[in-house]
Amino acid sequence: MIIRDVEVFHVEAGWRPWSFIKVSTDKDIVGWSECTESNGSVFAIEAVVSSVSNYLIGKDPRDINKILSHLRFATRQSSGSVVAKAIGGIENALWDILAKDLNVPVYRLFGNSIREKIPLYWSHCGTSRARASDIVKKPKIASKSDVFTFAKEVLESGFKAIKTNIVLLGDNPVVYMPGFAKTQGYPELNCDSRLLTKIEEWIECLREGLGSEIDIALDLNYNFKPDGLIKIAKRLEKYNLAWLEIDSTNADALSYVKSKINIPITSCENLLGVHEFEPFFSKRAMDNISIDIIWNGFSESKKIADRADLFEMNIAPHNYNGHLSTFISLQLCSVVPNLKIAEIDVDDVPWRDELFTNIPIIENGNYILGNQIGWGTDLNEDSLLKYKWNPK
Repeated sequence: MIIRDVEVFHVEAGWRPWSFIKVSTDKDIVGWSECTESNGSVFAIEAVVSSVSNYLIGKDPRDINKILSHLRFATRQSSGSVVAKAIGGIENALWDILAKDLNVPVYRLFGNSIREKIPLYWSHCGTSRARASDIVKKPKIASKSDVFTFAKEVLESGFKAIKTNIVLLGDNPVVYMPGFAKTQGYPELNCDSRLLTKIEEWIECLREGLGSEIDIALDLNYNFKPDGLIKIAKRLEKYNLAWLEIDSTNADALSYVKSKINIPITSCENLLGVHEFEPFFSKRAMDNISIDIIWNGFSESKKIADRADLFEMNIAPHNYNGHLSTFISLQLCSVVPNLKIAEIDVDDVPWRDELFTNIPIIENGNYILGNQIGWGTDLNEDSLLKYKWNPK
């Protein structure tokens, strides 16, 4: 078997695009992966895939270790960032091919599953309805009464945990995101008293609406410096949060924050390769590890999870994209012992299910692991073209 072609597809997904890699072979076995990176690097990842595709053509896709070694050595002067994400996407497509060739799910290649039922949290809970209710076709969240109405829906969903972002309620609600230059507040990333009060208002409403039995996590992303993070944590301590999610590339700074607060920290979703995680492990800068499997590739993600296990840390994988990302991420969750919980978006574009041959099975807030070969789903190419992303 040899690789005949490598293609990248970009799909319209409302407020961002989703990206997918297709690796075709001469044996009519096709490998799919998701490589979504919608914060400014969409075409950069595609360019990397295109630049290395000449090496891939004619190679046996089952020689995954050999191919990965070559790609990482050949690109080592530009390691990390979009290069690593592109290689991770290629790798995951190759695992799909190998598993399909052997007629097994990918998780069988890593020693089979530990668990068949995987607990999930509802990610961007309330966030999507505040910023894009017209796109997801769900009621808008703008006021406290909207939050309480929404909370009833969450309670009926069966999910036992949610994660939200900072929503500033009002006639025109804002999802506060200066860390990605999406709102005011950058580059200073300060937290003043007015903003602190608005953040507390949001969390207080969710806690009141959801009661004490639902875990609530708050994602602070890259939005604040350590002093602001500490202020927020102290203000929200009484709401019994499951964790604060904090993005950081500075293990010392994150470790300092951790030493000053009484809420667990989840971090590292934007790190690439076990070497980038290492300082965070050695300084015990967080309580839970977030790994992005579609960016790191499955085998590297497994190494990171194994390293976390040595430090008695559990993983909560980063997964906020299309269904293929979910199938890939949840297969990792099935083979590692140290799982905290898995991430999934509930609210999304209405055509999401059209893009995939299978969709995740979710029962009472749990993902049910299937036994379909490969990742468990392929892409509908007619739908990929129907919803092709056309950047303006």
